[in-house]
Amino acid sequence: MQQALKEAEIAFGEDEVPVGAVIVHKDKIIARGHNQVERLKDPTAHAEIIAITSAANFLGTKWLNEACLYVTIEPCSMCAGAMVLARLKHLYFGARDPKTGACGSVTNIVNHGKLNHCVKASGGILKEQCGSLLKDFFRKKRK
Repeated sequence: MQQALKEAEIAFGEDEVPVGAVIVHKDKIIARGHNQVERLKDPTAHAEIIAITSAANFLGTKWLNEACLYVTIEPCSMCAGAMVLARLKHLYFGARDPKTGACGSVTNIVNHGKLNHCVKASGGILKEQCGSLLKDFFRKKRK
């Protein structure tokens, strides 16, 4: 999660919502991502999507069933859906997102039960650090 936080700090420095993600496969980081929505003018350029695309390219496959994703905030419905489609093994996230979280807060796409794959999910990892980075960003924006 420390590496995901580093990615979130890069996003913060680029005036993007500070979310960072890394994907680990066989105990090695194979992909990194941070939000690039503003830079790319693309509402799908979330840290998780960028990391999933990068990991699939690195492994040369669309299935990431032996990989784990670490992300600083609970993924939204788009990102949670992408995790199911990529068949990720495990999701680890920091802060919960009570407004758009799709891994237990608002809905639970990763463990829906009726979908063809479930992603094991564990939340609250370094939640204070992850949450404070987001709070600082939006506090700065409101000034």
